[in-house]
Amino acid sequence: MPLGKKLEGNGLWESSRMMLPEHKQRILEEQREILRREPPVLDDQKREEMERTLTLSLREHVRVTLVLFDSYEDVRLSGFVTSIHAHSREIKLQWADEWRWIGLDCIIEVYPG
Repeated sequence: MPLGKKLEGNGLWESSRMMLPEHKQRILEEQREILRREPPVLDDQKREEMERTLTLSLREHVRVTLVLFDSYEDVRLSGFVTSIHAHSREIKLQWADEWRWIGLDCIIEVYPG
């Protein structure tokens, strides 16, 4: 069989499906980029409502659940607000023996419980 025939139809070269790991990684990265989301724009009323709920958690020791924006999938955290830094726009959320500083700009939803 001439070499040209191997390159056409279902020849040896066409049916070879080898892929370099670097190429596979790049394809996966491109597919992931397609799923990337933009952060939602929250209106002032929504922000004020969220800030009231965070303040309530701090003052009354009420558990809250936060929804944090991520480019691919939202993250939910539940705990108690133990500190609010207005100047750096961060809150300290504590659950069990762990805690984390969270920027207010990362929070897209807050609700009690």
